[in-house]
Amino acid sequence: MAESGAVQPGWNPRFHEDLVGLDPYDPEARAFAAHLDRMERTGPTFTVEACLDQVSDFADSSSRAGGLRYWVSALIAALIVFGVIVTAWQIVTHAIAFLAG
Repeated sequence: MAESGAVQPGWNPRFHEDLVGLDPYDPEARAFAAHLDRMERTGPTFTVEACLDQVSDFADSSSRAGGLRYWVSALIAALIVFGVIVTAWQIVTHAIAFLAG
């Protein structure tokens, strides 16, 4: 039997606070606790690291999605990449025009 002070792997304190009565060993309950943790996570969102974390969260959630949600998230990702390519192309052409003139 585990000690009362020992933290079990995968344990989330939400089962004592928000999810009282749910089985902490149930995979669906653990997934819901992780979802609540992601939704209530706060911190600076104006840093590069925070932006990358948000992109990582988007990629994780889109990989779990299926069907139409998967294709919509793939389309959003493709549009983001296309926007970056167009912006980079415009910067290069403006820089060449500036240096040539």
